[in-house]
Amino acid sequence: MTVQETPVSRRLKSVKHIIIVCSGKGGVGKSSVSTQLAFSLHASSPTIRVGLLDVDLTGPSLPRMIGLDGHGVHQSSDGWVPVYADAGGEEPRLACMSIGFLLKNKGDSVIWRGPKKNAMIRQFLSDVRWGELDYLVIDTPPGTSDEHISLMEHLAPLHSRLSAIIVTTPQAVALLDAMKCLSFTRAVNLPVLGLIENMSGYVCPCCGEVSNIFSTGGGEEMAKREGIPFLGRMPLDPELVTVLDAADGEGSSGVMEKYWKTTSAKVIAGITEVLCNSGHVV
Repeated sequence: MTVQETPVSRRLKSVKHIIIVCSGKGGVGKSSVSTQLAFSLHASSPTIRVGLLDVDLTGPSLPRMIGLDGHGVHQSSDGWVPVYADAGGEEPRLACMSIGFLLKNKGDSVIWRGPKKNAMIRQFLSDVRWGELDYLVIDTPPGTSDEHISLMEHLAPLHSRLSAIIVTTPQAVALLDAMKCLSFTRAVNLPVLGLIENMSGYVCPCCGEVSNIFSTGGGEEMAKREGIPFLGRMPLDPELVTVLDAADGEGSSGVMEKYWKTTSAKVIAGITEVLCNSGHVV
């Protein structure tokens, strides 16, 4: 059966892998994981091209996290030009898009119903000049809402390239919501690359030792029980918090330079290696 071509499938025809990062509840660090995953994939090879798309329309945080707050999106004859986090390089390879780039003031609220959200997501997928990408990492809002349904509908012709990563914290409440997220992926037949247990332990800013002052291991137990890969634990890292909180005004190059000195950067690099060695993302 031939899949009918759509404006989205035409625009994304040169994108090899689309990774949807999701979580059952807010506050588990999903956006920071999405950002770090994009950074790590970008750094894994001097030729890899990565896109980072923020579809959390009512709470966009990526522009601030990557040091691009205040940047705008430009229109070209071939669509919107994404904002490049590595624009200073010879050939930019990390393209970013968020509604945060379209707001007149970064403090403006976005108060939209489902149909308008759906239209905005369609524009992000079909009207942005993504070009050739090895990976498109999509940061979604928490839960399983309009944005997730819209994504799956628009990306249906590209189903063979889709996969998901679920982010949770070790606490029981977060794990319960992560189960709902996993249920959604199964309902829409979305392959799950694995689960990341975020905020698992605490990195001492003085000695770098990780202490389990909060619960730990819940995500790994859930992954084992549900038969999905466990990608690893990411501790609560004060260095990372400092880097991302101070990103405004730093510029993306400054953020990335400081990021690679954090403990989190080493952890996400290991997770990226696991993903690439799994054979599902190569």
